[in-house]
Amino acid sequence: MGALDEPFPGSWALDAGLVSRWELRHNFRRLFPDVYLPRGYPLDAAGRARAAAHWAKGSGTLIGHSAAALHGTRWLNPDDPAEIARPTHCKPPPGIRAVRTVIVPAECCEIDGFRVTTPARTAFDIGRSTPREHAVPLLDSLSRATGVLPSEIEAVIRAHPGARGIARLSAVLDSLDGGAESPPESHTRLLLLEAGLPRPTTQLIVRDHHGSFVARVDMGWERWRVVVEYDGAQHWTDPTQRTKDIDRIATLESLGWRVIRVNATLLRLRPHVVLDRVCAALRAHGWTNDQEELVAASAESLPPPVPPDHSFKAAVRHSRVCSTKEARWVRAKVGASQLSCATGPVQR
Repeated sequence: MGALDEPFPGSWALDAGLVSRWELRHNFRRLFPDVYLPRGYPLDAAGRARAAAHWAKGSGTLIGHSAAALHGTRWLNPDDPAEIARPTHCKPPPGIRAVRTVIVPAECCEIDGFRVTTPARTAFDIGRSTPREHAVPLLDSLSRATGVLPSEIEAVIRAHPGARGIARLSAVLDSLDGGAESPPESHTRLLLLEAGLPRPTTQLIVRDHHGSFVARVDMGWERWRVVVEYDGAQHWTDPTQRTKDIDRIATLESLGWRVIRVNATLLRLRPHVVLDRVCAALRAHGWTNDQEELVAASAESLPPPVPPDHSFKAAVRHSRVCSTKEARWVRAKVGASQLSCATGPVQR
């Protein structure tokens, strides 16, 4: 359908003779006033953002998740309202959240003819207003799509002293890594970082003794030859993929690497087991006690809440290295009623 296969202004299509009024009423659905999409066409976050920009008729700047969508960020909810900043007050239609503010030219750019915030300003807005467990995967994806660096986002922070949510944003930036290829990979990395473990290298390239490529892994520590891989459902249900994984792991282990595999159930319900396995592998490969820290991943760093049977006592019982003193510290920090995971002293 050419120009009409994405959101478009109905008045423009009529003036251009691309559709008749009858066709506009019957073959297209109205998204916002004077903004249409062919019936049956899906509307993703980027499409909703474009539709909002058409509704604003060039008088606004796409911000937040809408700007992120046009920058190529994945994992956005297509049903979330589009976000747009406008210099004057207006009442937006359902499906659009309009903010009365002016975005300075240095923090704007243009994508496909639409005015949007720069990647750094987009990250600044999302990181301040979105819970950390959701913000980190989104900013990981934004960074992967655009190459935006924490230093660029920090420059925006300095340009807006006193802005709300800076503390939340700073916590997100500490965990930002554009190497993550999915939200579960981001959440797995968050679990490790919140536990006080050394920061893993994402999309780590493993080579053999001759320097030849062997594998690219989700994350790991080359120094200690330990790999952590998140396995989605296809790794278990697709026989071809399953066979490749078996061969791949066998090759890695033959080269002296230890592979820790994580899936959705382990990440959500038994994060303490993941930490136990990672800590044991790191120690077995020479990770030493340089300084004392506590391995403790708080509930807010994990995606969904852990059921009550995985409480403080259960986590401590399953941990091999949690001492009484450290257990008291964890109880004081996250509460005895609910704990995502807890283990004992680790080393960096």
